[in-house]
Amino acid sequence: MSPAEKYLDLIKNLPSNVKLIAVSKTKTEKEILEVYHAGQRLFGENKIQELVPKYEKLPRDIEWHLIGHLQTNKVKYIAPFVGMIHSADSLKLLKTINKEAKKNNRTIKCLLQFHIAEEETKFGLSREEAEDILNSEEFKKLENIEICGVMGMATFTEDMEQVRREFRLLKTVFDWLKKDYFAGSPQFNEISMGMSDDYRVAIEEGSTMIRVGSAIFGSRNY
Repeated sequence: MSPAEKYLDLIKNLPSNVKLIAVSKTKTEKEILEVYHAGQRLFGENKIQELVPKYEKLPRDIEWHLIGHLQTNKVKYIAPFVGMIHSADSLKLLKTINKEAKKNNRTIKCLLQFHIAEEETKFGLSREEAEDILNSEEFKKLENIEICGVMGMATFTEDMEQVRREFRLLKTVFDWLKKDYFAGSPQFNEISMGMSDDYRVAIEEGSTMIRVGSAIFGSRNY
């Protein structure tokens, strides 16, 4: 099956409340356009150095999501156009995104990335770290970012029960934040979890955004 056929096959079974982010890292403009012409408009990239040239060359109605780890010194390159940043994992990064958004007269949508995997991954907040950020006076002054929900990555394992537990943990974190910090914020409604191997489990556990690459485009071109 071609990427377009795989894409159409995938979306026909997606619940209406779940958004698909087509992860196009390492993929060519031609491959991206094939899926674009089949109807997809939300694309995700991990690396700034891949994202910026694709933004410049591909149709302007694509909404680009930055889903990989983001260094503060790279924010300025995507601030003019990025649709959403999934990987906000520190106050320092949020302040930088806010500063660059302000320079571009924009408000940038962000998700707070949480560490939910049982394996040691480098990135993601704990509950305590999130509380420290959200209770801080510095955070309350940030007017050019909009926190729209949470993101998490499950352990890379074939044990789907473990993956399910980790996704359930992220849903619990989302519910806690919604109740205690974002009760009056209708935009706080996204749970970004689930990738090609586990998105079905993620949807069962409450995901509203899945990040799918290889199930559409095939394996990565490194």
